[in-house]
Amino acid sequence: MQTDQKLDTPKVNPLNNLEEWEDDLLRRYPEAGQPTRKQEEYRNYENPERDTVREFYRLNHRYQTYDFVREKEREFLQFNKKEMSVWNALEYLNTLIDDSDPDTDLDQLQHLMQTSEAIRADGHPDWFVLTGFLHDLGKVLCLFGEPQWAVVGDTFPVGCQFSDKIVYPEFFADNPDTYDEQYNTKYGVYEPGCGLRKVHMSWGHDEYLYQMLKDYLPEPALYMIRYHSFYAQHREHAYEHLLDDHDREMFAWVNKFNPYDLYSKCPTPPDVARLKPYYEDLIAKYLPATLKL
Repeated sequence: MQTDQKLDTPKVNPLNNLEEWEDDLLRRYPEAGQPTRKQEEYRNYENPERDTVREFYRLNHRYQTYDFVREKEREFLQFNKKEMSVWNALEYLNTLIDDSDPDTDLDQLQHLMQTSEAIRADGHPDWFVLTGFLHDLGKVLCLFGEPQWAVVGDTFPVGCQFSDKIVYPEFFADNPDTYDEQYNTKYGVYEPGCGLRKVHMSWGHDEYLYQMLKDYLPEPALYMIRYHSFYAQHREHAYEHLLDDHDREMFAWVNKFNPYDLYSKCPTPPDVARLKPYYEDLIAKYLPATLKL
């Protein structure tokens, strides 16, 4: 079943900027023990269920079908579109941030550095620090004209029944896989306890970056990258029936990573010029001089 992603595309942008999804995560998943602001202090929206976020997920849930994901895997996982240094790719991410964002004046590079510096301050291994610094690098998919709903957003398995624990599950009523007997059962095309390595996740920056870096980083880092947006599992435990014991062991690292991503933002920007040599050395330790995108 081929999904036409151009069908019924609205005239308005579903997100004002890519950070709105992350701000919405803070509203949905406030971390116990973390300092929180009142919801109205995050953004000056009259409706707390922001229309832009809802529109984003309406599109995401309609078009993220099993066939769409397999098509994107074939299109992008050849990594034959462009070649860039890691630092140049990170600097590109800065162009994705709308500087009208009222929650932070930081660009994407500074957000990533805040995440990694918080990890570093807690004494974690250097590969963990590097993971924090790179975890959103897959958003370079925007270089190739990918719509926002195919770059960011909560991720979930395709090829099996959509869980009602996924954000805005009502929008899956527009997804053709909901009515396809091959995909709409509990296990769908998978076997019980098959392990996530055999499961196809909705397409976006997480899976793309995992595939890009899978030959270079330790396995816990790869789980953090691949599943940090899989909130239906690491917060709601909705897909235990697909996990194997190794997945459960590795998800301890995913759970350790996520608070650094969500709660490391602060108004004071890191000193990028001072820290850049450290991160250049760290990148060189683990990754090649250029990455194929």
